[in-house]
Amino acid sequence: MVIDALSNVISRPETELRFASEYELIVAVILSAQCTDARVNLVTPELFKAWPTFEALAATTSGEVVKIIASISYPNNKAKHLVGMASMVMSRYDGKLPEDQVSLMKLPGVGRKTAQVVSSVAFGDPDALPVDTHVFRVANRIGLVEGAGTPLKVERGLKRVIPRGDWGRVHHLLILHGRYTCTARSPDCSNCAVTHACKYYEAVQRLPKPIQGLDPAKGAYYCATRRHYFDRPISRSDRTGTMQIACPKCHSMNVYLSRSGLTAKIVRDYRID
Repeated sequence: MVIDALSNVISRPETELRFASEYELIVAVILSAQCTDARVNLVTPELFKAWPTFEALAATTSGEVVKIIASISYPNNKAKHLVGMASMVMSRYDGKLPEDQVSLMKLPGVGRKTAQVVSSVAFGDPDALPVDTHVFRVANRIGLVEGAGTPLKVERGLKRVIPRGDWGRVHHLLILHGRYTCTARSPDCSNCAVTHACKYYEAVQRLPKPIQGLDPAKGAYYCATRRHYFDRPISRSDRTGTMQIACPKCHSMNVYLSRSGLTAKIVRDYRID
Protein backbone atom coordinates (compact mmCIF):
# COMPACT_ATOMS: atom_id res chain seq x y z
CA MET A 1 0.00 0.00 0.00
CA VAL A 2 1.21 3.53 -0.80
CA ILE A 3 0.72 4.85 2.73
CA ASP A 4 2.63 1.93 4.24
CA ALA A 5 5.51 2.51 1.81
CA LEU A 6 5.69 6.19 2.71
CA SER A 7 5.51 5.38 6.42
CA ASN A 8 8.56 3.14 6.04
CA VAL A 9 10.72 6.02 4.78
CA ILE A 10 9.20 8.95 6.69
CA SER A 11 9.74 8.17 10.33
CA ARG A 12 8.22 11.35 11.80
CA PRO A 13 5.13 12.45 9.85
CA GLU A 14 4.51 15.74 11.62
CA THR A 15 4.58 19.46 10.92
CA GLU A 16 7.97 21.12 10.53
CA LEU A 17 6.67 24.42 11.87
CA ARG A 18 8.12 25.23 15.28
CA PHE A 19 5.61 26.18 17.93
CA ALA A 20 5.04 25.76 21.64
CA SER A 21 1.37 26.63 22.02
CA GLU A 22 -1.92 26.88 20.16
CA TYR A 23 -1.27 30.59 19.74
CA GLU A 24 2.14 30.02 18.15
CA LEU A 25 0.74 27.28 15.92
CA ILE A 26 -2.02 29.38 14.33
CA VAL A 27 0.33 32.31 13.82
CA ALA A 28 2.89 30.06 12.12
CA VAL A 29 0.27 28.36 9.94
CA ILE A 30 -1.13 31.72 8.77
CA LEU A 31 2.39 32.86 7.90
CA SER A 32 3.14 29.60 6.05
CA ALA A 33 0.58 30.19 3.29
CA GLN A 34 2.58 30.29 0.02
CA CYS A 35 5.78 30.41 2.06
CA THR A 36 8.19 27.72 3.21
CA ASP A 37 8.13 26.39 6.75
CA ALA A 38 11.88 27.05 6.94
CA ARG A 39 11.36 30.76 6.25
CA VAL A 40 8.52 30.93 8.79
CA ASN A 41 10.70 29.28 11.43
CA LEU A 42 13.34 31.96 10.92
CA VAL A 43 10.84 34.75 11.55
CA THR A 44 8.59 33.48 14.33
CA PRO A 45 11.08 33.53 17.27
CA GLU A 46 11.35 37.33 17.09
CA LEU A 47 7.61 37.67 16.53
CA PHE A 48 6.75 35.46 19.50
CA LYS A 49 9.24 37.34 21.69
CA ALA A 50 7.60 40.67 20.80
CA TRP A 51 4.01 39.39 21.12
CA PRO A 52 3.86 36.13 23.10
CA THR A 53 0.07 35.90 23.43
CA PHE A 54 -3.18 36.64 21.59
CA GLU A 55 -3.67 39.59 23.93
CA ALA A 56 -0.29 41.11 23.11
CA LEU A 57 -0.70 40.62 19.36
CA ALA A 58 -4.20 42.12 19.43
CA ALA A 59 -2.83 45.23 21.13
CA THR A 60 -0.25 46.03 18.45
CA THR A 61 -0.64 47.30 14.88
CA SER A 62 -0.14 45.56 11.57
CA GLY A 63 2.55 48.11 10.77
CA GLU A 64 4.62 46.90 13.69
CA VAL A 65 4.11 43.27 12.72
CA VAL A 66 5.20 43.94 9.12
CA LYS A 67 8.61 45.09 10.37
CA ILE A 68 9.28 41.58 11.66
CA ILE A 69 7.63 39.48 8.94
CA ALA A 70 8.86 41.52 5.95
CA SER A 71 10.71 38.51 4.51
CA ILE A 72 7.53 36.42 4.50
CA SER A 73 5.37 36.30 1.37
CA TYR A 74 2.53 38.86 1.36
CA PRO A 75 3.67 40.49 4.63
CA ASN A 76 1.17 43.37 4.60
CA ASN A 77 -1.89 41.16 4.25
CA LYS A 78 -0.58 38.60 6.72
CA ALA A 79 0.22 41.28 9.28
CA LYS A 80 -3.38 42.53 9.07
CA HIS A 81 -4.69 38.98 9.34
CA LEU A 82 -2.56 38.22 12.39
CA VAL A 83 -3.67 41.28 14.31
CA GLY A 84 -7.28 40.77 13.22
CA MET A 85 -7.17 37.10 14.18
CA ALA A 86 -5.79 37.87 17.64
CA SER A 87 -8.33 40.63 18.16
CA MET A 88 -11.23 38.33 17.29
CA VAL A 89 -9.92 35.57 19.56
CA MET A 90 -9.85 38.10 22.40
CA SER A 91 -13.23 39.71 21.72
CA ARG A 92 -15.31 36.74 20.56
CA TYR A 93 -13.65 33.75 22.19
CA ASP A 94 -12.43 35.21 25.50
CA GLY A 95 -8.80 34.86 24.52
CA LYS A 96 -8.98 31.12 23.85
CA LEU A 97 -8.51 29.69 20.37
CA PRO A 98 -11.66 27.85 19.23
CA GLU A 99 -11.19 24.16 18.52
CA ASP A 100 -13.74 23.49 15.77
CA GLN A 101 -13.10 24.17 12.09
CA VAL A 102 -16.21 26.30 11.57
CA SER A 103 -15.24 28.76 14.29
CA LEU A 104 -11.61 28.81 13.22
CA MET A 105 -12.62 29.75 9.66
CA LYS A 106 -14.34 32.86 11.00
CA LEU A 107 -10.95 34.24 12.03
CA PRO A 108 -9.15 36.62 9.64
CA GLY A 109 -6.56 34.84 7.49
CA VAL A 110 -7.95 31.38 8.27
CA GLY A 111 -9.32 29.38 5.36
CA ARG A 112 -10.31 25.74 5.19
CA LYS A 113 -6.75 24.41 4.96
CA THR A 114 -5.42 26.53 7.83
CA ALA A 115 -8.41 25.66 10.01
CA GLN A 116 -7.91 21.96 9.39
CA VAL A 117 -4.18 22.11 10.12
CA VAL A 118 -4.79 23.87 13.42
CA SER A 119 -7.71 21.67 14.46
CA SER A 120 -5.75 18.53 13.56
CA VAL A 121 -2.36 19.42 15.03
CA ALA A 122 -3.52 21.35 18.10
CA PHE A 123 -6.71 19.52 18.96
CA GLY A 124 -6.44 16.11 17.30
CA ASP A 125 -9.52 16.66 15.14
CA PRO A 126 -10.15 13.26 13.49
CA ASP A 127 -12.20 14.84 10.69
CA ALA A 128 -9.37 17.07 9.43
CA LEU A 129 -7.40 16.19 6.32
CA PRO A 130 -5.81 19.47 5.15
CA VAL A 131 -4.86 19.77 1.49
CA ASP A 132 -2.02 22.13 0.67
CA THR A 133 -0.07 22.39 -2.58
CA HIS A 134 2.07 19.33 -1.75
CA VAL A 135 -0.86 17.10 -0.81
CA PHE A 136 -2.75 18.26 -3.91
CA ARG A 137 0.15 17.46 -6.23
CA VAL A 138 1.23 14.16 -4.68
CA ALA A 139 -2.26 12.71 -4.28
CA ASN A 140 -3.01 13.39 -7.95
CA ARG A 141 0.38 12.23 -9.21
CA ILE A 142 0.36 8.95 -7.34
CA GLY A 143 -3.25 8.27 -8.22
CA LEU A 144 -4.73 8.29 -4.74
CA VAL A 145 -7.33 10.55 -6.34
CA GLU A 146 -8.27 10.84 -10.00
CA GLY A 147 -9.26 13.99 -11.85
CA ALA A 148 -9.42 15.98 -8.61
CA GLY A 149 -8.94 19.53 -9.80
CA THR A 150 -9.53 21.40 -6.54
CA PRO A 151 -8.25 21.00 -2.97
CA LEU A 152 -11.77 20.16 -1.80
CA LYS A 153 -12.09 17.38 -4.39
CA VAL A 154 -8.69 16.02 -3.33
CA GLU A 155 -9.76 16.10 0.32
CA ARG A 156 -13.00 14.25 -0.41
CA GLY A 157 -11.22 11.74 -2.64
CA LEU A 158 -8.57 10.97 -0.03
CA LYS A 159 -11.20 10.56 2.67
CA ARG A 160 -12.86 7.89 0.54
CA VAL A 161 -9.72 5.75 0.28
CA ILE A 162 -7.87 6.49 3.54
CA PRO A 163 -9.16 5.16 6.88
CA ARG A 164 -10.49 8.03 9.02
CA GLY A 165 -8.05 7.38 11.84
CA ASP A 166 -5.12 7.93 9.46
CA TRP A 167 -6.19 11.27 7.96
CA GLY A 168 -3.92 13.42 10.10
CA ARG A 169 -0.90 11.17 9.59
CA VAL A 170 -1.47 10.87 5.84
CA HIS A 171 -1.64 14.65 5.55
CA HIS A 172 1.89 14.92 6.92
CA LEU A 173 3.20 11.95 4.94
CA LEU A 174 2.06 13.48 1.66
CA ILE A 175 3.41 16.93 2.58
CA LEU A 176 6.86 15.61 3.45
CA HIS A 177 6.97 13.34 0.41
CA GLY A 178 6.07 16.30 -1.78
CA ARG A 179 8.52 18.62 -0.09
CA TYR A 180 11.58 16.39 -0.30
CA THR A 181 10.99 13.72 -2.98
CA CYS A 182 7.96 14.35 -5.20
CA THR A 183 8.87 18.00 -5.72
CA ALA A 184 7.04 20.28 -8.14
CA ARG A 185 9.84 20.96 -10.61
CA SER A 186 12.14 17.92 -10.48
CA PRO A 187 10.62 14.94 -8.69
CA ASP A 188 13.28 12.51 -7.47
CA CYS A 189 11.65 9.40 -8.91
CA SER A 190 14.88 7.38 -8.61
CA ASN A 191 14.67 7.64 -4.81
CA CYS A 192 10.89 7.37 -4.46
CA ALA A 193 9.36 4.57 -2.41
CA VAL A 194 6.07 4.51 -4.32
CA THR A 195 7.02 4.45 -8.01
CA HIS A 196 5.48 0.98 -8.20
CA ALA A 197 2.07 2.58 -7.71
CA CYS A 198 2.60 6.06 -9.15
CA LYS A 199 0.52 7.04 -12.18
CA TYR A 200 2.79 10.02 -12.90
CA TYR A 201 5.91 7.84 -12.94
CA GLU A 202 4.17 5.33 -15.18
CA ALA A 203 3.31 8.10 -17.67
CA VAL A 204 6.88 9.45 -17.61
CA GLN A 205 8.23 5.99 -18.43
CA ARG A 206 5.97 5.87 -21.51
CA LEU A 207 7.43 9.06 -22.97
CA PRO A 208 9.31 8.56 -26.27
CA LYS A 209 13.03 7.87 -26.00
CA PRO A 210 15.50 10.58 -27.12
CA ILE A 211 16.60 10.82 -30.75
CA GLN A 212 20.34 11.00 -31.25
CA GLY A 213 22.10 13.15 -33.84
CA LEU A 214 19.60 15.97 -34.34
CA ASP A 215 21.02 19.21 -35.76
CA PRO A 216 19.94 22.33 -33.82
CA ALA A 217 21.37 24.52 -36.57
CA LYS A 218 18.46 23.41 -38.77
CA GLY A 219 15.79 24.40 -36.25
CA ALA A 220 14.98 24.37 -32.57
CA TYR A 221 12.46 21.54 -32.97
CA TYR A 222 12.24 18.35 -34.99
CA CYS A 223 8.98 16.75 -36.10
CA ALA A 224 9.51 12.98 -36.19
CA THR A 225 6.26 12.49 -38.10
CA ARG A 226 7.14 14.71 -41.08
CA ARG A 227 10.90 14.48 -40.43
CA HIS A 228 11.65 18.16 -40.68
CA TYR A 229 12.94 20.96 -38.44
CA PHE A 230 11.16 24.17 -37.41
CA ASP A 231 11.57 27.06 -34.99
CA ARG A 232 8.06 28.22 -34.22
CA PRO A 233 5.83 25.51 -32.76
CA ILE A 234 2.11 25.63 -32.11
CA SER A 235 0.29 24.28 -29.07
CA ARG A 236 -2.27 21.49 -28.97
CA SER A 237 -4.20 19.88 -26.17
CA ASP A 238 -3.69 16.14 -25.80
CA ARG A 239 -6.30 13.65 -24.58
CA THR A 240 -5.52 14.46 -20.94
CA GLY A 241 -6.07 18.16 -21.50
CA THR A 242 -2.35 18.95 -21.28
CA MET A 243 -1.01 21.56 -23.70
CA GLN A 244 1.76 20.08 -25.84
CA ILE A 245 4.18 21.51 -28.38
CA ALA A 246 3.12 20.55 -31.90
CA CYS A 247 4.40 20.81 -35.46
CA PRO A 248 3.02 23.90 -37.29
CA LYS A 249 2.69 21.98 -40.56
CA CYS A 250 1.10 18.65 -39.65
CA HIS A 251 0.02 19.43 -36.08
CA SER A 252 1.76 16.29 -34.85
CA MET A 253 2.82 16.25 -31.19
CA ASN A 254 5.64 13.84 -32.03
CA VAL A 255 8.14 16.65 -31.56
CA TYR A 256 11.69 16.67 -30.16
CA LEU A 257 14.07 19.35 -28.93
CA SER A 258 16.87 19.54 -31.47
CA ARG A 259 19.57 20.53 -29.00
CA SER A 260 19.04 17.65 -26.57
CA GLY A 261 17.15 15.12 -28.66
CA LEU A 262 14.57 14.82 -25.87
CA THR A 263 10.86 14.61 -26.55
CA ALA A 264 8.95 17.86 -26.16
CA LYS A 265 6.03 15.97 -24.67
CA ILE A 266 5.24 16.55 -21.03
CA VAL A 267 3.20 14.48 -18.61
CA ARG A 268 0.06 15.96 -17.13
CA ASP A 269 0.85 17.54 -13.79
CA TYR A 270 -1.11 19.09 -10.98
CA ARG A 271 -0.93 22.54 -9.41
CA ILE A 272 -3.39 24.47 -7.29
CA ASP A 273 -4.56 27.44 -9.35
